[in-house]
Amino acid sequence: MLIEQENVWDFPRPAICEVFAGSLEVEVSGHVLAKTENGFRSLETSHPPSYYIPPTDNSMDLLRSNQRVTLCEWKGQASYFDLKIGDKIIANVAWTYTNPTPAFEKIKGYLSFYASKVDMCYVNGEKVLAQDGDFYGGWITKNLVGHLKELKAVSYTHLRAHETDSYLVCR
Repeated sequence: MLIEQENVWDFPRPAICEVFAGSLEVEVSGHVLAKTENGFRSLETSHPPSYYIPPTDNSMDLLRSNQRVTLCEWKGQASYFDLKIGDKIIANVAWTYTNPTPAFEKIKGYLSFYASKVDMCYVNGEKVLAQDGDFYGGWITKNLVGHLKELKAVSYTHLRAHETDSYLVCR
Protein backbone atom coordinates (compact mmCIF):
# COMPACT_ATOMS: atom_id res chain seq x y z
CA MET A 1 0.00 0.00 0.00
CA LEU A 2 1.50 3.32 -1.10
CA ILE A 3 1.03 6.35 1.13
CA GLU A 4 0.53 9.71 -0.58
CA GLN A 5 3.08 12.47 -0.06
CA GLU A 6 2.35 14.45 3.11
CA ASN A 7 3.86 17.73 4.26
CA VAL A 8 4.36 17.72 8.03
CA TRP A 9 3.49 21.43 8.10
CA ASP A 10 0.00 20.57 6.83
CA PHE A 11 -0.59 18.37 9.89
CA PRO A 12 -2.95 19.98 12.43
CA ARG A 13 -2.24 21.73 15.71
CA PRO A 14 -3.44 20.68 18.20
CA ALA A 15 -2.62 17.06 17.46
CA ILE A 16 -5.27 14.63 16.20
CA CYS A 17 -5.63 10.86 16.24
CA GLU A 18 -6.87 8.94 13.21
CA VAL A 19 -7.29 5.36 12.05
CA PHE A 20 -4.31 4.19 10.01
CA ALA A 21 -5.35 2.06 7.04
CA GLY A 22 -2.18 0.06 6.59
CA SER A 23 0.27 -2.30 8.25
CA LEU A 24 2.64 -1.59 11.13
CA GLU A 25 5.42 -3.84 12.42
CA VAL A 26 8.13 -3.63 15.10
CA GLU A 27 11.11 -6.01 15.34
CA VAL A 28 13.77 -6.51 18.00
CA SER A 29 16.52 -9.17 18.04
CA GLY A 30 14.76 -11.23 15.40
CA HIS A 31 11.41 -11.17 17.24
CA VAL A 32 8.31 -9.56 15.78
CA LEU A 33 7.34 -7.53 18.82
CA ALA A 34 4.25 -5.97 17.28
CA LYS A 35 2.34 -6.38 14.04
CA THR A 36 -1.06 -4.99 13.11
CA GLU A 37 -3.40 -3.72 10.44
CA ASN A 38 -5.58 -2.14 13.15
CA GLY A 39 -3.44 0.82 14.14
CA PHE A 40 -3.92 4.51 14.66
CA ARG A 41 -1.63 7.43 14.05
CA SER A 42 -1.23 10.78 15.72
CA LEU A 43 -0.57 13.82 13.53
CA GLU A 44 0.84 17.10 14.78
CA THR A 45 2.30 20.07 12.92
CA SER A 46 6.01 19.64 12.05
CA HIS A 47 6.24 16.08 13.41
CA PRO A 48 6.34 12.72 11.68
CA PRO A 49 3.38 10.56 12.74
CA SER A 50 3.47 8.40 15.85
CA TYR A 51 1.78 5.05 15.32
CA TYR A 52 -0.27 3.16 17.93
CA ILE A 53 -0.73 -0.61 17.98
CA PRO A 54 -3.48 -2.44 19.91
CA PRO A 55 -2.26 -4.42 22.94
CA THR A 56 -3.62 -7.63 21.40
CA ASP A 57 -1.16 -7.19 18.51
CA ASN A 58 1.91 -6.69 20.74
CA SER A 59 4.10 -9.25 22.53
CA MET A 60 2.97 -7.99 25.92
CA ASP A 61 4.77 -10.90 27.64
CA LEU A 62 8.09 -9.24 26.72
CA LEU A 63 7.09 -5.78 27.97
CA ARG A 64 7.15 -4.58 31.57
CA SER A 65 5.57 -1.37 32.83
CA ASN A 66 7.99 0.97 34.50
CA GLN A 67 7.66 4.08 36.67
CA ARG A 68 8.04 6.71 33.92
CA VAL A 69 4.98 8.93 33.41
CA THR A 70 4.65 11.96 31.14
CA LEU A 71 1.86 14.35 30.26
CA CYS A 72 0.91 15.72 26.85
CA GLU A 73 -1.53 18.61 26.85
CA TRP A 74 -3.36 17.16 23.83
CA LYS A 75 -3.05 13.41 24.33
CA GLY A 76 -3.07 12.97 28.09
CA GLN A 77 -1.03 10.97 30.59
CA ALA A 78 1.36 8.36 29.23
CA SER A 79 3.00 5.39 30.94
CA TYR A 80 6.06 3.56 29.63
CA PHE A 81 7.34 0.03 29.08
CA ASP A 82 10.73 -1.66 29.16
CA LEU A 83 11.45 -4.59 26.86
CA LYS A 84 13.19 -7.75 28.08
CA ILE A 85 14.37 -10.34 25.55
CA GLY A 86 16.76 -12.84 27.10
CA ASP A 87 19.49 -10.81 28.83
CA LYS A 88 18.71 -7.71 26.76
CA ILE A 89 16.70 -4.92 28.42
CA ILE A 90 15.63 -1.79 26.54
CA ALA A 91 14.31 0.92 28.85
CA ASN A 92 11.33 3.04 27.80
CA VAL A 93 10.92 1.25 24.47
CA ALA A 94 7.20 2.05 24.21
CA TRP A 95 4.45 4.15 25.76
CA THR A 96 0.70 4.05 26.12
CA TYR A 97 -1.89 6.63 27.09
CA THR A 98 -3.36 5.31 30.33
CA ASN A 99 -5.37 8.45 30.96
CA PRO A 100 -5.96 10.04 27.53
CA THR A 101 -7.85 13.21 26.73
CA PRO A 102 -11.29 12.68 25.14
CA ALA A 103 -9.87 13.22 21.62
CA PHE A 104 -7.39 10.35 22.16
CA GLU A 105 -9.63 7.96 24.11
CA LYS A 106 -9.71 5.58 21.12
CA ILE A 107 -5.99 4.73 21.62
CA LYS A 108 -6.19 4.12 25.36
CA GLY A 109 -3.99 1.10 26.05
CA TYR A 110 -2.51 1.06 22.54
CA LEU A 111 1.30 1.09 22.39
CA SER A 112 3.64 3.29 20.40
CA PHE A 113 7.29 2.33 20.01
CA TYR A 114 10.42 4.45 19.72
CA ALA A 115 11.94 3.44 16.38
CA SER A 116 15.31 4.56 17.78
CA LYS A 117 15.19 1.86 20.47
CA VAL A 118 14.24 -1.16 18.37
CA ASP A 119 15.93 -2.82 15.41
CA MET A 120 13.26 -2.10 12.82
CA CYS A 121 9.86 -0.48 12.44
CA TYR A 122 7.83 -0.73 9.26
CA VAL A 123 4.90 1.19 7.82
CA ASN A 124 3.32 -0.75 4.94
CA GLY A 125 6.54 -2.76 4.61
CA GLU A 126 8.77 0.34 4.42
CA LYS A 127 11.53 0.52 7.03
CA VAL A 128 11.21 3.84 8.86
CA LEU A 129 13.77 6.23 10.30
CA ALA A 130 13.41 7.38 13.88
CA GLN A 131 12.64 10.95 14.82
CA ASP A 132 15.60 12.33 16.77
CA GLY A 133 15.45 12.29 20.53
CA ASP A 134 13.48 10.20 22.96
CA PHE A 135 10.54 12.50 23.45
CA TYR A 136 8.28 12.60 20.38
CA GLY A 137 8.88 9.14 18.90
CA GLY A 138 7.68 9.78 15.35
CA TRP A 139 8.35 7.39 12.48
CA ILE A 140 9.80 8.95 9.32
CA THR A 141 8.68 7.46 6.01
CA LYS A 142 9.65 8.38 2.43
CA ASN A 143 6.32 10.08 1.75
CA LEU A 144 6.96 12.86 4.29
CA VAL A 145 8.15 16.28 3.17
CA GLY A 146 8.82 19.51 5.05
CA HIS A 147 11.17 20.51 7.85
CA LEU A 148 10.72 18.12 10.77
CA LYS A 149 10.91 19.29 14.36
CA GLU A 150 13.79 17.69 16.28
CA LEU A 151 15.60 16.37 13.20
CA LYS A 152 19.34 17.05 13.18
CA ALA A 153 21.31 17.88 10.06
CA VAL A 154 21.91 14.49 8.51
CA SER A 155 22.00 13.25 4.95
CA TYR A 156 18.88 11.15 4.46
CA THR A 157 19.25 10.53 0.75
CA HIS A 158 16.83 7.61 0.80
CA LEU A 159 14.02 9.82 2.12
CA ARG A 160 13.13 10.83 -1.39
CA ALA A 161 9.51 11.81 -1.84
CA HIS A 162 8.00 9.81 -4.71
CA GLU A 163 10.21 9.59 -7.80
CA THR A 164 11.27 13.25 -7.89
CA ASP A 165 14.50 14.85 -6.80
CA SER A 166 12.84 16.55 -3.84
CA TYR A 167 14.13 15.41 -0.47
CA LEU A 168 12.93 15.86 3.05
CA VAL A 169 14.41 19.07 4.42
CA CYS A 170 16.49 18.22 7.48
CA ARG A 171 18.05 20.57 10.04
